[in-house]
Amino acid sequence: MATYNSDGKKLLNAEYDYVPQINDIIDGMRVLSVSAKESTEYAVFLLEPNTRITCYIFDEIFIIGKADSFDSLNDAIEAWKMDEI
Repeated sequence: MATYNSDGKKLLNAEYDYVPQINDIIDGMRVLSVSAKESTEYAVFLLEPNTRITCYIFDEIFIIGKADSFDSLNDAIEAWKMDEI
């Protein structure tokens, strides 16, 4: 389990080829799931302290998108798969 912070644009102190893993901590939120698409982009689904779900979209270690306050992990993953994030 690793702990990372971001500056809103990228993960700090992370190698360029790093992909967050389940149970890592990013910005104080636990990683619940990681989902990749065909390109280099991937989504990381995080548990907020208020038990809602946030999704960060990464390209390498760079944050290229963010969506927050999903009611459930399933809702967040479905939005990612349907290109709504």
